[in-house]
Amino acid sequence: MKLILGSASPRRRELLGQLGLVPDEVRAPDIDETPQRGELARDYVARMAREKAAVLDCAADEVILTADTTVTCGRRILGKPGDAKEAAEFLWLLSGRRHHVLTAVAVRSATGLRERLVDTIVKFRPLSNAEVNGYLASGEWQGKAGGYAIQGRAGAFVPWIQGSFTGVVGLPLAETALLLNAAGVSA
Repeated sequence: MKLILGSASPRRRELLGQLGLVPDEVRAPDIDETPQRGELARDYVARMAREKAAVLDCAADEVILTADTTVTCGRRILGKPGDAKEAAEFLWLLSGRRHHVLTAVAVRSATGLRERLVDTIVKFRPLSNAEVNGYLASGEWQGKAGGYAIQGRAGAFVPWIQGSFTGVVGLPLAETALLLNAAGVSA
């Protein structure tokens, strides 16, 4: 079976490498990632992973892996910030609070679609102005759900998590390995 990674994310490719897997091909899906009016975060992130898998062509000998990650604080979905101002807004919202990082994984093959949703609780300690400004200046927030990368400098903001660290990074490895094994890809 050929493994197709349906994501342009370098973090997801690196995480797959931790399972000893190198995708045979990378195909970045192009879909509208706008949440639907009134859509709950869990439903949104699962729909995104499914839609990404659905738009990619899948030959009989291919397994397509897609994922989507979002951060929620209360009922608010925090996607990728569009600019530093929005990233600052996200960081201040998360400062001193718990939030959820939801990652949905979808694996599509000739035998069907398999999916899992992983919910991880992340606690941020209270942040100072200097920390927020320093983090914004680093640029690390760019392209990251919730405006931070737990595997980078923002790891210093997190005293604890409950759930999957790799899920927060973008691909929960335990669940991904099970889905891939069920589709015929040994992980």
